[in-house]
Amino acid sequence: MLPKTDSEELFYQLALTFVNGTGHKTGRALIEHFVNAKNIFNAPVKELVHIDGITPVKAKAFKDPEVMKRAEEELNYISKHNIQALFFNNEKYPQRMNNCADAPLLLYYKGNANLNPEKVVAIVGTRKSTEYGLKLTEELVDGLQTQENILIVSGLADGIDAIAHKRSVHVGLPTVGVLGHGLDRIYPATNKKLANDMLENGGHLTEFPNGTEMERGFFPMRNRVVAGISDITVVIESDIKGGALITARMASSYNREVAAYPGRTTDSKSSGCNELIRTNIAAMITKADDLLEMMNWNKGKKAKAVQKQLFLNLSPDEQKIIDLLQTKESVHSDELYHHTGLASSQLAAALLQLEMQGIIKALPGKNYRIS
Repeated sequence: MLPKTDSEELFYQLALTFVNGTGHKTGRALIEHFVNAKNIFNAPVKELVHIDGITPVKAKAFKDPEVMKRAEEELNYISKHNIQALFFNNEKYPQRMNNCADAPLLLYYKGNANLNPEKVVAIVGTRKSTEYGLKLTEELVDGLQTQENILIVSGLADGIDAIAHKRSVHVGLPTVGVLGHGLDRIYPATNKKLANDMLENGGHLTEFPNGTEMERGFFPMRNRVVAGISDITVVIESDIKGGALITARMASSYNREVAAYPGRTTDSKSSGCNELIRTNIAAMITKADDLLEMMNWNKGKKAKAVQKQLFLNLSPDEQKIIDLLQTKESVHSDELYHHTGLASSQLAAALLQLEMQGIIKALPGKNYRIS
């Protein structure tokens, strides 16, 4: 039985994620061609195979009744449990993630925090944290209380993740845990109470449908979402082969900021952090103020609006940038990309030209302001 009209497109969006062999790249190509998910499933096989990556075998999978059955079950589940299914073109989908080439087609979200706030900080680290790591994590979260419109993100694992979430709940900062399994369970089970507490001011986010159990191979997938939805990833404590290093390297590959706390050279729990700093993947920080300075978040006042007529002979691309910069003290490059609608190459060229003319100034953390 098909769902009611008001949830029909969501039904087909869910169905798209259950078609075997349809990943983020193919899924986006299909949406670009057919406009919406319903049209994809209504299209004949001979039209589907024109899409890059769709073989005749894959095209037939769109007609599999099991796909529709699974989508209906998932739609019923999320409706019953107050879960939002955010397709990549949904305005509530984390837009920072959409700037990553491997962004999931759909994310399941249970919570009340804004996934697109002005500032997002990921705090990650070892599951076997020390007192040193506990102290640093709590001090970092405490130091971020001065910021408005900020979200703390982590993976809801034991150790540093749990400490970051718990401290955020304690001081009243919204915090979201990214899971490597479905929202019908919490792993590890010892964090169930913490997970429930987070729902009051935060939430849980995952790309996996209900019924999906945690598997080792899902950790890197979870980690890329942690990195992708954040402006900066901070590693507190990590071994040289720790999962937090995977998150940090993914953040760096997404052109996001990475920071790490240094530790003693003889301490294995700090070896990963020290290596990130040594190889220039991460900037060294020792306190929250370092992060705020790095991201240019330590200024509370908005910049005064500058009269447009001061800027003559600007190109249309440059004018779009200036129009946005006039409204804020500084703007991150991701926000410029999202709001100007410019291609990344166009944006980079326009920013360089404006900077060379002395009209704008590049700031730490990939932020820009009017000079």
